[in-house]
Amino acid sequence: MVAEDYDSFWLWAGVKPPPVLGQAKSIYILAGEVRANNLKQFRLLRPVTPNISDVELWLVVRVETLDWPLQVQSQIIELAETWDKQGRPLTGIQIDFDSQTRNLKNYASFLEVFRAALPVRFKLSITGLLDWSANGDPMALSSLADVVDEAVFQTYQARETIAGYEQWLERLRDLPMPFRLGLVQGGLWREPENLEKIPNFRGFVVFLVNPPAK
Repeated sequence: MVAEDYDSFWLWAGVKPPPVLGQAKSIYILAGEVRANNLKQFRLLRPVTPNISDVELWLVVRVETLDWPLQVQSQIIELAETWDKQGRPLTGIQIDFDSQTRNLKNYASFLEVFRAALPVRFKLSITGLLDWSANGDPMALSSLADVVDEAVFQTYQARETIAGYEQWLERLRDLPMPFRLGLVQGGLWREPENLEKIPNFRGFVVFLVNPPAK
């Protein structure tokens, strides 16, 4: 998988911005994280507001637990408003949380509360696991669809494309929400036929990685 073939990217902390970002139409930037061992504050990973224009910009929050105090929620929304006031307006917030499939109903309830607190001008995105489409409760998936503007399903673990991803993608056809597929730069990805014909499919997001050390 060659990153230059795409135009939407994740930029994580510790990854040096590569030239391919110059062709980006949308960038999802990791801003910070909510750690299970420190719930008193949002851990900021990008202290400087990104100086980016002419792209769809998303602020990403990596989450280990949904047990947030209100002060952490307020810190995240305050940061989003800061980004929105500088440079290009912020498109929205993405919650990067690996919810277990059996807990999707609770996740939807959490997102409903977060969405209610989020200023209406911001969209809400989430990352998702491929098995949600096959094993997720239809009512829970419908509840998620009522709250989020999109889901980005990860086709990789660490830096490796998930083996047999094709069988999972077949089950995304009936998802009740707009979705993209997350690819990892350099992964063994081959686009299945007819993927573009799935009604709610909205494209790809590439997870950028640093090149191997020489």
